[in-house]
Amino acid sequence: MNFETFREKIGYQPVLLGTFALLASGALAWASSATGDAIAAAEAKDLRDSLSEVLPAGTADNDFLKDTVELEKDGKPIVIYRARKDGAVQAALFKVSERGYSGEIQVLMAVGTDGRALGVRVLKHTETPGLGDKIEIKKDPWVKSFDGKSLGDPAPEKWAVKKDGGVFDQFAGATITPRAVVKAVKGGMDFFTAHKAEITG
Repeated sequence: MNFETFREKIGYQPVLLGTFALLASGALAWASSATGDAIAAAEAKDLRDSLSEVLPAGTADNDFLKDTVELEKDGKPIVIYRARKDGAVQAALFKVSERGYSGEIQVLMAVGTDGRALGVRVLKHTETPGLGDKIEIKKDPWVKSFDGKSLGDPAPEKWAVKKDGGVFDQFAGATITPRAVVKAVKGGMDFFTAHKAEITG
């Protein structure tokens, strides 16, 4: 192989590589653009379904995904979805979280304007299967024990698991997990009470 042939091959390869990279980037950009709306719609549906799970049927007649207010909790922004009926705010729906045994437990809750919990669901966690995962509604109805509760019912000091002198059951061998959920929900109730005027408008 002479030097000229070698030099031509050296120059040809980067051009070819660049052309393929450009074509691949264009294809990815087109695919992202083409599927972006469908992905956004699917994410919106998932969120709407999750929010509807903690809200009793007939509570709202608005699209609460489009009726939001953003506040700050523990230095982080939190989005509150407002459920309305006939124009009046009936409930606030938002996410809270607390550290469990294996990691962060993310909780979605709905609070009525009277300060009572309308529904609570665990959205995400990494707790031990067979023990801590009883916080999931599909595994155990335990999370429904928050329904109808308020900061005065039970009294604030009773917002704890029974092992700590509270009213909420714990799981055998997994007290840390329900304790974290109770703390998260209590924190959410405190947050709603402190910001009720801003949330309800």
